[in-house]
Amino acid sequence: MAERLKPEDRAAGLATLPEWQLCEGREAIFKSFKFKDFCEAFGFMTQVALVAEKMNHHPEWSNVYRTVDITLATHDVGGLSELDLDLAREIENIASA
Repeated sequence: MAERLKPEDRAAGLATLPEWQLCEGREAIFKSFKFKDFCEAFGFMTQVALVAEKMNHHPEWSNVYRTVDITLATHDVGGLSELDLDLAREIENIASA
């Protein structure tokens, strides 16, 4: 089972994900992704969905045309866990491919 990250572990993890930000008012991380068009954004979401399903850890997200906003938190622990950092890294790999 996932465990909630200690503040120092959260800070160290976020240091490896410089464009991800802590959400104001809750213990979660957020990033907005912009793509060329809707098809590219939807393709990205499809790839992320497949990885998230394998990890059994699913993002909160929204899509408007070419923008995909993603928030990650582990609801079972009431904040951030290593799962969130791992999924954020996988998302970065997909976005940079």
